[in-house]
Amino acid sequence: MLQAQIFISADHWKDGVPLFEYIMQFLVRQKVQGATVYRGRLGFDGKHLSRPNDLFSFDETPMVISFIDEEEKVKSALTLLRKEVKSGFIVTNHVDKWI
Repeated sequence: MLQAQIFISADHWKDGVPLFEYIMQFLVRQKVQGATVYRGRLGFDGKHLSRPNDLFSFDETPMVISFIDEEEKVKSALTLLRKEVKSGFIVTNHVDKWI
């Protein structure tokens, strides 16, 4: 199995909806086994820390979308997604399914 993680900002939009919701709807249409959106409390982009929950902070909220399925399905979904969404940082990891 393959797990993909997509790192984005909560403040990005696509076609009138938040990008994280757009990606989740896309994954539903691709019929992946499961996906979860995580909202970060603190992020680091190689340059500075983002603290979106601090009072008076204008930092963008970091988010991660994680999903898992058979390797070919994940690769196919990511290939199609990249044609529609150019932003975000994507990583994949091979994982074992425990029953």
